[in-house]
Amino acid sequence: MKILIADDHRLVIEAVKAKLSELEPGIEFVLAMSVDELLAGATDDLDLALIDLNMPGADGQAHIDQIRKRHPAVPVIVLSGYEDPAIMRSALERGVLGFIPKAYSPEVMLSAVRLVLAGGVYVPPMMLTALPPGIVAGVAPQSNGESPARGGNQTLEHLRSVLTERQVEVLQLLSQGKPNKLIGRSLGISEGTVKIHLAAIFRALNVRNRTEAVVAAQALTEAQQA
Repeated sequence: MKILIADDHRLVIEAVKAKLSELEPGIEFVLAMSVDELLAGATDDLDLALIDLNMPGADGQAHIDQIRKRHPAVPVIVLSGYEDPAIMRSALERGVLGFIPKAYSPEVMLSAVRLVLAGGVYVPPMMLTALPPGIVAGVAPQSNGESPARGGNQTLEHLRSVLTERQVEVLQLLSQGKPNKLIGRSLGISEGTVKIHLAAIFRALNVRNRTEAVVAAQALTEAQQA
C-alpha cells in the first residue's frame, strides 16, 4: 500500500504516519510539506492521499482540485484544522471521499481511512448536525422561499412511499457510509443489484452522486432520530 500525507507540520505528519502504519505492514509513505511537494509527489499508483488545506502554496482548495484532476482515481481525504461545515461540504463536493478534523482522535481517523479504503465516504458528524432545516445534500432553499428541484424537504416517510423495501434497506446502509460490496454482502445481493437500487435512490433524493447521497441519507436519518 502507498499513502501520501501532505501537511506543513512535521509532527502531524509523523503522528499520522505512525497511526496509519497500523493498517498493514510495509506501507510506503510519500510525505509533502507544501503544495509544490504535494504535486511533485502525487502519482497514479497511490492508494490514498491525506491532504491538509492550509499549507504553503495553498490557494483555498485549488490544490485539492489539482490533485483530483491529475489523479482522478486516487482516493483523497482532507485532514484539516478547519471545522466549518461549509468548508467540509465544499471539499466533499470536489470529490474527496472524507474530511477529518484534526481535533478528532487518532482512532476516528484510522476508522475513517479504513472506510474510505473500503470504498465508502466519511462525513464528519458535525457537518450533518449543522445542516439547516430543509437542506439536503448541501442545497439551500431558493431566495423566493421555494425549495429547489434537487434536495428539498424529503423525509424518510416520503422516501418509503416511493422506494421498495429493499431500496430503503440499501439507503439505511448507505447512510452508514458502507461501500457497495458491504451493502450487497449485508443484504445477500450482488454489487450490480446494489448499483441498480442506488440509481433509484439517487433519483428519489434528487442527488447527482454517491457523496451527495451519503450526506442526504445521513441527514434524513439524523432528522428521523431527532
